[in-house]
Amino acid sequence: MHTKEEKMKAFGRLLDVLDDLRERCPWDKKQTNESLRPNTIEETYELCDALIKDDAHEICKELGDVLLHVCFYARIGDEHRRFDIADVCNELVDKLIFRHPHVYHPSQIGAEEPRPLPYGTETGGGEAGAGTVSTARQVVENWEQIKLKEKDGNKSVLSGVPDALPALIKAYRIQDKARNVGFDWEDKKDVWTKVHEELGELQAELRNEDKERSTEELGDFLFSVINAARLYRLNPDTALERTNRKFINRFNYIEEHSIKMGKPLKDMPLEEMDALWEEAKREERNKRLK
Repeated sequence: MHTKEEKMKAFGRLLDVLDDLRERCPWDKKQTNESLRPNTIEETYELCDALIKDDAHEICKELGDVLLHVCFYARIGDEHRRFDIADVCNELVDKLIFRHPHVYHPSQIGAEEPRPLPYGTETGGGEAGAGTVSTARQVVENWEQIKLKEKDGNKSVLSGVPDALPALIKAYRIQDKARNVGFDWEDKKDVWTKVHEELGELQAELRNEDKERSTEELGDFLFSVINAARLYRLNPDTALERTNRKFINRFNYIEEHSIKMGKPLKDMPLEEMDALWEEAKREERNKRLK
């Protein structure tokens, strides 16, 4: 792997090329925060796609695309004399130091006002996991308390959850943040009572054919299932995406066979599609066993 000096040189090369493109390329010249935003969202999803596939080459490539956008926004900030990439890095480092008193300020754990080290100060002393923080979960709980004390930090426990997050991920983050301040089930098994309760209420409204109430109860039911996943340390977004991919692969298998048979899918009996579906499942299992 590369040395720190080589990494710094590569990052400097990226900034040099971006500066060059901003000055000489017609497309790069005209970009703004607003015009880049849709592309940033797309690049982020492409990175997430590579991550779930665990494709190292694609992850590396997509990380580069996301990094380009970070540097591009910083370049635009620099042009407007608002901030530059150094400000972005320093702001991040100062925040990391402030939020990790168990690493940089062991003596400050539990103190009323943890103090960040100024930029450029030698951190020295203290071991990770020192003081009362010894597990990853304790770190996160401490983190949430510290964020409420930051000058420009969250004003409330849930204010740090972005409004624009996809609903499934947003529900998980809301529940997780509430857990970090002690609002959670004492016994995770108790969540299943809530799941069954919400399912019953949904089924009742569906029988009543009340669309508005059914929509509300469906939301409550999904929220409770996500809560159960969180308590059992399962990522519901990852789980659902795996199921999406599984469905796509199996349905594509059916469609491919319908094309080979010269029979349109809409003309294929459901029993025949079910048989091909089961065949696709068997092939998946055989591939896993190899």
